[in-house]
Amino acid sequence: QVQLVESGGGSVQAGVSLKLSCAASSHFFNDGYCMGWFRQVPGNEREGVAVMFTGDGTTYYADFVKGRFTISQDNVKNALYLQMNTVEPGDTAMYYCAADLAACAYGLGIPGDYEYWGQGTQVTVSS
Repeated sequence: QVQLVESGGGSVQAGVSLKLSCAASSHFFNDGYCMGWFRQVPGNEREGVAVMFTGDGTTYYADFVKGRFTISQDNVKNALYLQMNTVEPGDTAMYYCAADLAACAYGLGIPGDYEYWGQGTQVTVSS
């Protein structure tokens, strides 16, 4: 059964803002998991975007989104968010929510280290 469900993607114009949501099982937040966002373009490797260690709130961002994207959580709603500001055509990708107990010990971590994944939400940015 799917434990992470993304939503909020869509087709938008460059320069606007978009907010992605990830509905997750409560234990991911309560038990101090790494939770984050990854993205992938067909034919390319999946890459980390932003990750949060929910144990203490530490966040990590990929260089290409620093200053534009913000990751946050809502423990009451059991949700993870990615606020995307000033989106660019290069942000076009399938965005995935992921969780793991230890993958972000030293930073974003790599996709292969994350155990739990959602099915993705597509973001398409036109110029």
